[in-house]
Amino acid sequence: MTTRPIVIDVPEKILLAEKTDESTFARELRILAAVKLYELGRLSSGRAAELAGMPRVEFLLTLGRYKVFPFEAELHDLEANRAHSN
Repeated sequence: MTTRPIVIDVPEKILLAEKTDESTFARELRILAAVKLYELGRLSSGRAAELAGMPRVEFLLTLGRYKVFPFEAELHDLEANRAHSN
């Protein structure tokens, strides 16, 4: 898998407020971005897990921590199919 670095400038005050270091904060940002992009339907759970740097099952289990339903996209597709059937 080829990756590309993305640089984000974070004010030091943020790291101090979060009581964390750069690498821990960067990992959390990756997970948060993956969760939000999944929630918005812009990434599949597999791609979001890739972005988060974890296996798909672990990513799906992590979603509960962020109050995101793990199968939101699948549920939406089922509801859309049901609406078209009626």
